[in-house]
Amino acid sequence: MVERQLRRRGISDQRVLEAMREVPRELFVPEEQRRRAYADSALPIGSGQTISQPWIVAAICQSLELAGPERVLEIGTGSGYSSAVLALLAAEVVTIERHAELAQEAEARIRELGIPNVEVVVGDGSRGLPERGPFEAIAVHATAPRPPRSLAEQLAEGGRLVIPIAQRGADMLTQYRRRGDEVVAEVIGPCRFVPLIGEEGFES
Repeated sequence: MVERQLRRRGISDQRVLEAMREVPRELFVPEEQRRRAYADSALPIGSGQTISQPWIVAAICQSLELAGPERVLEIGTGSGYSSAVLALLAAEVVTIERHAELAQEAEARIRELGIPNVEVVVGDGSRGLPERGPFEAIAVHATAPRPPRSLAEQLAEGGRLVIPIAQRGADMLTQYRRRGDEVVAEVIGPCRFVPLIGEEGFES
Protein backbone atom coordinates (compact mmCIF):
# COMPACT_ATOMS: atom_id res chain seq x y z
CA MET A 1 0.00 0.00 0.00
CA VAL A 2 2.67 2.50 1.02
CA GLU A 3 4.84 1.97 -2.06
CA ARG A 4 2.21 1.30 -4.73
CA GLN A 5 -0.68 3.52 -3.66
CA LEU A 6 0.96 6.33 -1.71
CA ARG A 7 4.55 7.03 -2.69
CA ARG A 8 3.88 6.50 -6.41
CA ARG A 9 0.97 8.94 -6.26
CA GLY A 10 2.82 11.82 -4.70
CA ILE A 11 2.82 11.19 -0.96
CA SER A 12 6.36 12.20 0.00
CA ASP A 13 6.08 13.15 3.69
CA GLN A 14 8.10 10.39 5.37
CA ARG A 15 6.28 10.78 8.69
CA VAL A 16 2.95 10.25 6.94
CA LEU A 17 4.24 7.19 5.08
CA GLU A 18 5.55 5.66 8.31
CA ALA A 19 2.29 6.35 10.16
CA MET A 20 0.29 4.75 7.35
CA ARG A 21 2.62 1.75 7.47
CA GLU A 22 2.27 1.39 11.24
CA VAL A 23 -1.51 1.59 11.76
CA PRO A 24 -3.24 -1.79 11.10
CA ARG A 25 -5.99 -0.70 8.71
CA GLU A 26 -7.69 -4.12 8.80
CA LEU A 27 -8.72 -3.51 12.41
CA PHE A 28 -10.77 -0.46 11.37
CA VAL A 29 -13.02 -2.12 8.80
CA PRO A 30 -15.90 -4.59 9.33
CA GLU A 31 -14.78 -8.21 9.49
CA GLU A 32 -16.42 -9.05 6.17
CA GLN A 33 -14.36 -6.29 4.50
CA ARG A 34 -10.97 -7.17 5.98
CA ARG A 35 -9.66 -8.97 2.90
CA ARG A 36 -10.11 -5.64 1.07
CA ALA A 37 -8.72 -3.47 3.86
CA TYR A 38 -5.69 -2.32 1.85
CA ALA A 39 -7.49 -1.97 -1.49
CA ASP A 40 -7.28 1.40 -3.24
CA SER A 41 -10.92 2.20 -2.54
CA ALA A 42 -13.31 3.42 0.13
CA LEU A 43 -15.14 0.73 2.13
CA PRO A 44 -18.48 0.78 3.98
CA ILE A 45 -18.29 0.85 7.79
CA GLY A 46 -21.99 1.15 8.69
CA SER A 47 -24.44 4.02 9.34
CA GLY A 48 -24.12 4.99 5.66
CA GLN A 49 -20.48 6.00 6.19
CA THR A 50 -17.19 4.84 4.68
CA ILE A 51 -13.51 4.55 5.49
CA SER A 52 -11.62 6.58 2.90
CA GLN A 53 -9.18 4.96 0.51
CA PRO A 54 -5.60 4.98 1.83
CA TRP A 55 -4.39 7.67 -0.60
CA ILE A 56 -7.06 10.13 0.56
CA VAL A 57 -6.14 9.62 4.21
CA ALA A 58 -2.47 10.14 3.39
CA ALA A 59 -3.16 13.18 1.19
CA ILE A 60 -5.15 14.86 3.97
CA CYS A 61 -2.43 14.10 6.54
CA GLN A 62 0.30 15.39 4.24
CA SER A 63 -1.64 18.59 3.50
CA LEU A 64 -2.01 19.25 7.23
CA GLU A 65 1.82 19.65 7.31
CA LEU A 66 2.18 18.22 10.80
CA ALA A 67 5.54 18.38 12.57
CA GLY A 68 4.54 16.70 15.85
CA PRO A 69 3.52 19.23 18.54
CA GLU A 70 0.18 20.27 16.97
CA ARG A 71 -3.36 20.01 18.31
CA VAL A 72 -5.56 18.57 15.56
CA LEU A 73 -9.33 18.72 15.22
CA GLU A 74 -10.80 15.97 13.07
CA ILE A 75 -14.34 16.05 11.68
CA GLY A 76 -15.82 12.66 10.83
CA THR A 77 -14.24 10.00 13.04
CA GLY A 78 -15.81 7.12 11.15
CA SER A 79 -14.04 3.91 12.12
CA GLY A 80 -11.23 5.81 13.84
CA TYR A 81 -8.56 4.85 11.28
CA SER A 82 -7.57 8.38 10.35
CA SER A 83 -7.61 9.36 14.02
CA ALA A 84 -5.09 6.61 14.73
CA VAL A 85 -2.85 7.80 11.89
CA LEU A 86 -3.09 11.43 13.04
CA ALA A 87 -2.23 10.35 16.59
CA LEU A 88 1.23 9.33 15.33
CA LEU A 89 1.72 12.69 13.62
CA ALA A 90 0.49 15.18 16.25
CA ALA A 91 0.49 15.70 20.01
CA GLU A 92 -3.29 15.72 20.46
CA VAL A 93 -6.26 14.74 18.30
CA VAL A 94 -9.85 15.68 19.10
CA THR A 95 -12.23 13.95 16.71
CA ILE A 96 -15.98 14.55 16.25
CA GLU A 97 -18.48 11.99 14.96
CA ARG A 98 -22.21 12.63 14.61
CA HIS A 99 -23.15 8.92 14.71
CA ALA A 100 -22.93 7.85 18.35
CA GLU A 101 -22.58 4.14 17.52
CA LEU A 102 -19.64 4.75 15.18
CA ALA A 103 -18.03 7.02 17.78
CA GLN A 104 -18.29 4.35 20.47
CA GLU A 105 -16.86 1.67 18.21
CA ALA A 106 -14.01 3.93 17.09
CA GLU A 107 -13.14 4.87 20.66
CA ALA A 108 -13.08 1.19 21.64
CA ARG A 109 -10.64 0.37 18.81
CA ILE A 110 -8.41 3.29 19.68
CA ARG A 111 -8.29 2.27 23.35
CA GLU A 112 -7.59 -1.37 22.44
CA LEU A 113 -4.57 -0.22 20.45
CA GLY A 114 -3.35 1.79 23.43
CA ILE A 115 -3.46 5.15 21.64
CA PRO A 116 -3.46 7.77 24.44
CA ASN A 117 -3.74 11.09 22.59
CA VAL A 118 -7.12 10.80 20.82
CA GLU A 119 -10.38 12.11 22.29
CA VAL A 120 -13.66 11.12 20.59
CA VAL A 121 -16.62 13.53 20.82
CA VAL A 122 -20.18 13.03 19.55
CA GLY A 123 -21.65 16.13 17.93
CA ASP A 124 -22.08 18.39 14.91
CA GLY A 125 -18.65 18.49 13.34
CA SER A 126 -19.54 21.30 10.94
CA ARG A 127 -19.38 23.71 13.91
CA GLY A 128 -16.14 22.26 15.28
CA LEU A 129 -15.36 22.85 18.95
CA PRO A 130 -15.00 26.62 19.38
CA GLU A 131 -14.54 26.28 23.12
CA ARG A 132 -11.48 24.07 22.55
CA GLY A 133 -9.73 26.06 19.82
CA PRO A 134 -7.63 27.30 18.31
CA PHE A 135 -6.19 24.29 16.47
CA GLU A 136 -3.05 24.17 14.35
CA ALA A 137 -4.74 21.74 11.96
CA ILE A 138 -8.29 20.68 11.11
CA ALA A 139 -9.11 17.65 8.94
CA VAL A 140 -12.61 17.12 7.55
CA HIS A 141 -13.66 13.74 6.14
CA ALA A 142 -16.90 14.84 4.52
CA THR A 143 -17.65 17.19 1.66
CA ALA A 144 -19.09 20.63 2.40
CA PRO A 145 -20.87 23.17 0.19
CA ARG A 146 -18.29 25.75 1.31
CA PRO A 147 -15.61 25.92 4.03
CA PRO A 148 -17.54 26.23 7.32
CA ARG A 149 -16.89 29.64 8.86
CA SER A 150 -16.73 28.20 12.36
CA LEU A 151 -13.92 25.85 11.39
CA ALA A 152 -11.93 28.62 9.69
CA GLU A 153 -12.30 30.76 12.82
CA GLN A 154 -10.91 27.92 14.96
CA LEU A 155 -7.62 27.85 13.04
CA ALA A 156 -4.55 29.16 14.80
CA GLU A 157 -2.35 31.63 12.94
CA GLY A 158 -0.72 29.66 10.14
CA GLY A 159 -3.09 26.75 10.79
CA ARG A 160 -4.31 24.46 8.01
CA LEU A 161 -7.87 23.30 7.31
CA VAL A 162 -8.12 20.43 4.81
CA ILE A 163 -11.65 19.76 3.56
CA PRO A 164 -13.43 18.48 0.43
CA ILE A 165 -15.59 21.16 -1.19
CA ALA A 166 -18.53 20.14 -3.37
CA GLN A 167 -18.11 21.16 -7.01
CA ARG A 168 -20.09 20.30 -10.09
CA GLY A 169 -19.07 16.77 -11.06
CA ALA A 170 -16.59 16.12 -8.21
CA ASP A 171 -15.53 17.12 -4.73
CA MET A 172 -12.26 19.06 -4.56
CA LEU A 173 -9.96 18.37 -1.64
CA THR A 174 -8.75 21.83 -0.60
CA GLN A 175 -6.27 23.23 1.92
CA TYR A 176 -7.11 26.53 3.63
CA ARG A 177 -4.33 28.32 5.54
CA ARG A 178 -4.92 31.15 8.01
CA ARG A 179 -2.76 34.21 7.44
CA GLY A 180 -3.89 36.95 9.77
CA ASP A 181 -7.49 37.79 8.92
CA GLU A 182 -7.27 35.99 5.58
CA VAL A 183 -7.72 32.32 4.74
CA VAL A 184 -5.83 31.29 1.60
CA ALA A 185 -7.04 28.31 -0.44
CA GLU A 186 -5.03 25.75 -2.41
CA VAL A 187 -6.73 22.91 -4.30
CA ILE A 188 -5.17 19.48 -3.76
CA GLY A 189 -7.26 17.46 -6.20
CA PRO A 190 -10.55 15.69 -6.96
CA CYS A 191 -12.04 13.21 -4.50
CA ARG A 192 -15.36 11.80 -3.36
CA PHE A 193 -16.77 11.89 0.17
CA VAL A 194 -20.04 11.49 2.01
CA PRO A 195 -21.71 14.89 2.70
CA LEU A 196 -20.93 16.94 5.79
CA ILE A 197 -24.25 17.03 7.63
CA GLY A 198 -24.79 19.81 10.13
CA GLU A 199 -25.52 23.43 10.82
CA GLU A 200 -22.73 24.65 8.52
CA GLY A 201 -22.86 21.73 6.10
CA PHE A 202 -25.66 20.05 4.18
CA GLU A 203 -29.11 19.37 5.61
CA SER A 204 -29.81 15.77 6.61
